[in-house]
Amino acid sequence: MSVFTRDEEARISAAIANAERRSSGEILAVVANRSDSYLHVPFLVAALAALLVPWPLIYLTWLPMQWVYVIQLMVFALLVAFLWPMATRMGFVPSSVKRANAHRRAVEQFLAQNLHTTDGRTGVMIFVSLAERYAEVLADREIHRKVPEGTWQDVVDQLTTDLSEGKAPEGFVKAIETCGQHLTRHFPPGKADPNQLPNHLIVLT
Repeated sequence: MSVFTRDEEARISAAIANAERRSSGEILAVVANRSDSYLHVPFLVAALAALLVPWPLIYLTWLPMQWVYVIQLMVFALLVAFLWPMATRMGFVPSSVKRANAHRRAVEQFLAQNLHTTDGRTGVMIFVSLAERYAEVLADREIHRKVPEGTWQDVVDQLTTDLSEGKAPEGFVKAIETCGQHLTRHFPPGKADPNQLPNHLIVLT
């Protein structure tokens, strides 16, 4: 299921088409609901907590070992159930791990969507992973040669601000327009600029 309405996706598609008409570059917009399932988190946290349960029970109570074992299993099961919802388990994942997973998926999509095969190597991908609250702009080789360092970080900063304020469609449109302006400045349209990549928003589950 898409995270955007049809009208919002249409606005994003129109922004991509408009930006590409003014340059010889290609812009791709990709949004992922999440970059990893993090299914290991409930089991890992529950297992660590369950390992600590027996110690106070052994030293501070006279409970039989069979009961200690049963309590240990119950703690494990309850914690797994508590941590199973995606929103809850995400809270136990370090920010560095979230960023690494989201960046990995961004690079995967850059290659999977054949952005590196465009004529002139002038492709740009705007990638967002919602669960990790992560945004990144990946640009191909020729763009890196002409666009100054730090240019895309300004786009990312604005996009993440819009995402945090619940303005995802507006954020994508502004990011696309800004990327289009940089492409127009450095890569003006040529006599023949075939549309090599889809203009619609690509939504990943």
